[in-house]
Amino acid sequence: MPPPADIVKVAIEWPGAFPKLMEIDQKKPLSAIIKEVCDGWNLPNPETFSLQNADSTNFYITEKNRNNIKNGSILRLTTSAAQMAQQLHERIQSSSMDMKLDALKDLANSSRDITFAQEFINLDGISLLTQMVESGTDFGDLLSFTLTAFVELMDHGIVSWDTFSVAFIKKIASYVCKSAMDTAVLQRSLAILESMVLNSQDLYQKVAQEITIGQLIPHLQGTDQDIQTYTIAVINALFLKAPEEKRQFDEDNVNILDCPLTEMAHILAQKQLRSIILSNVIRSNKPINDEMAHQLYVLQVLTFNLLEDRMMTKMDPQDQAQRDIIFELRRIAFDVECESNNSGSIEKRKSMYTRDYKKLGFINHVNPAVDFTQIPPGMLALDNMLYFARHHQDAYIRIVLENSSREDKHECPFGRSSIELTKMLCEILKVGELPSENCHDFHPMFFTHDRSFEEFFCHCIQLLNKTWKEMRATSEDFNKVMQVVKEQITRALTVKPNSLDQFKSRLQNLSYTEILKLRQSERMNQEDFQSRPILELREKIQPEIMELIKQQRLNRLCEGTCFRKISSRRRQDKFWYCRLSPNHKVLHYGDLEESPQGEVPHDSLQDKLPVADIKAVVTGKDCPHMKEKGALKQNKEVLELAFSVLYESDEYLNFIAPDKHEYCVWTDGLNALLGKEMTSEFTRSDMDTLLNMEMKLRLLDLENIQIPEVPPPIPKEPSNYDFVYDCN
Repeated sequence: MPPPADIVKVAIEWPGAFPKLMEIDQKKPLSAIIKEVCDGWNLPNPETFSLQNADSTNFYITEKNRNNIKNGSILRLTTSAAQMAQQLHERIQSSSMDMKLDALKDLANSSRDITFAQEFINLDGISLLTQMVESGTDFGDLLSFTLTAFVELMDHGIVSWDTFSVAFIKKIASYVCKSAMDTAVLQRSLAILESMVLNSQDLYQKVAQEITIGQLIPHLQGTDQDIQTYTIAVINALFLKAPEEKRQFDEDNVNILDCPLTEMAHILAQKQLRSIILSNVIRSNKPINDEMAHQLYVLQVLTFNLLEDRMMTKMDPQDQAQRDIIFELRRIAFDVECESNNSGSIEKRKSMYTRDYKKLGFINHVNPAVDFTQIPPGMLALDNMLYFARHHQDAYIRIVLENSSREDKHECPFGRSSIELTKMLCEILKVGELPSENCHDFHPMFFTHDRSFEEFFCHCIQLLNKTWKEMRATSEDFNKVMQVVKEQITRALTVKPNSLDQFKSRLQNLSYTEILKLRQSERMNQEDFQSRPILELREKIQPEIMELIKQQRLNRLCEGTCFRKISSRRRQDKFWYCRLSPNHKVLHYGDLEESPQGEVPHDSLQDKLPVADIKAVVTGKDCPHMKEKGALKQNKEVLELAFSVLYESDEYLNFIAPDKHEYCVWTDGLNALLGKEMTSEFTRSDMDTLLNMEMKLRLLDLENIQIPEVPPPIPKEPSNYDFVYDCN
């Protein structure tokens, strides 16, 4: 007869004693169980003891998490969280340096547990740690463990970041500004500065008076990738919080944190941040890890977001300075100077301007300024055109004159093309959108030039003109050409070129003919059968395929997924793992110290949730953790990856999937467990793929073509390599 569900068999350890095997009744109060354990070892004052997980986490067992105890768990009887907090609070104030160091080590380790953290914070422990830092008497390991404990305690979100003094901020900033500083101290200090900037506008202003870009750059020139990552994370945080309003500043003694975004970009260029990141990070001998890739992606996105202001600014047709830019485009293209007032009649000059503006490819030949009133791309398109005309003058003149000599319907309108291309590039690079919390998609080539977006445009506008000629397009084909150009650009970007020259070479290989070949190949792979008998057969076998997809989703849930814990301090690299039990009855989950290299066994996951207790699965804005106040609330991509499992009355398990595929796998799998329909885009895609494959196999079977049960053998390695392959 199976044991009652409320009885859990565990082993309990106590230093110096033989482990005790006992059955825990989950219906009994935890205090009664602890008293029973203490009585067994004749330990007085059971109220001063608690149970702990005897694993790498050492987390306390509480009434809230006790249901996560599984059969076979090993627990440890230990000092209660309140008692431990009191002891450590006293020990870290010891006059003995050795005792103090040991206490700070224990504090840094224990502070990861929210139960202990709450007790220590209740003793005003955060204030004690900040006073120790402000005093400036501790160095080396003492300071390192003090800051580590502080970071761990703050990460629980119990204490507001707005409570810290200017003296504390100055001290943390001083550790970052010193040329020679202990690596661990520097790392923690950078993490604290990042959290301050991200979590408090008031603290951002205070930090603004302490740190300059020049003080951060030396940390990028070192060889420690972790320090480089933390440094770029701080710069990204400053970018995110930079005020939008204009401010005056002195370039000789500039304070980067006190500048608006547009001026901040100028300062970063002055300090050569881009070239330092390129040479010391991107092109260093060390491979770029995921966290560094994410920070580079964030910096790339925030840098391109500086273009948003120009992208959303309409041109004022009455603004002479803006009109002069159009005059400059005409002057460079046709090598003409502005005629004086007496160089001919007004009508004649108007006629000349109209003719030239038509050759330049503007929609409005009389007043081209009207073309730039569309937002996006607004004035950004005109900026790109002027940059191309000035910095790639030969290519600009060639394109304009080449098209002006064609028949009207065959000319590629430079002005209209530039406006639409700029808009397309902004869409591809997602200019104006917040960076995703889980993306690592940075492009090295954008770090190779100070004006990378403008250079990107210059290569793409030349591609557009080339593709137009290859397609022998007319004005009616404009939208078709733009679609092909977009496909060429996105395909070229997928290979992550290391430089703009490599990007240009990739575009050269992706001619219109090559795009047609790729499309044809993809179309053949996705061939759709539309005859009535085949459609009826597809409909008949669709439930069978859907059941196959359902089993695959459930199998993936049984394998499990590692999720990153999202908090105000993103780079903490804390993970948790969740997987479904093989019998599909229970979700097992628990915290991890680091990202796993394979599946995590059920036994190492501390918590569990019976599937029968799940009430609903919600996604996006309906998730409880997306309704909470914070930066994530505004992040569209994070919203698209968020889902929550609701159980009991007000309990929930919150997820943010690592990518869209895992999001679809988990939401589909959870809906399948609850007997609901799987509706994700990946389910539709898998259904089409499997149906098409099944249809092809059945058609082959009708033709009596035998399909082997096993794949053909791999050809043996040749014994003689002395041969030549004719590439032609």
